[in-house]
Amino acid sequence: MRFRFVLAGLTFALGLGAASAQEVAFPVLRTDTTAQVEVTADSLSVHQADGSAVFTGNVLIVQGPMRLKAERVEVEYGADRSKIAKLHAPGGVTLVSDKDAAEARDAIYEVAAGSVELTGDVLLTQGQNVLSGQRMTIDLKTGTGRMDGRVRTILQPGGTP
Repeated sequence: MRFRFVLAGLTFALGLGAASAQEVAFPVLRTDTTAQVEVTADSLSVHQADGSAVFTGNVLIVQGPMRLKAERVEVEYGADRSKIAKLHAPGGVTLVSDKDAAEARDAIYEVAAGSVELTGDVLLTQGQNVLSGQRMTIDLKTGTGRMDGRVRTILQPGGTP
């Protein structure tokens, strides 16, 4: 199953064609990374010994406008075990905000750093525009990102002059 990530207000600062890396702007995806993180799932397993937890089945993570969907999300807590340090979604993910979306095989959300890394057949869509690559990193604090790994874009031309 693929994770899908929908990102609000994506704008592509892209040229046409394929490249090995591409900078991407996500101005509306800026998120207050100190805001609460809400998680819903069919089940939760908590492992006290290593300070981790695993949500399974229809997992939905919400923080501000960002929605992350997966079948499984592993939670890693910080040293004091009172705050989430990292969310790892293996095996297919979707990131959603408004009408835009990104899909990948895996995602890691470093909560304190405010960054999301998508890896494995990343597909990002905004309207009819499409961007694909092997790895995409998004800085939620600044609204910027980078796509790496044989990047390909498909951009639709504007209307008639």
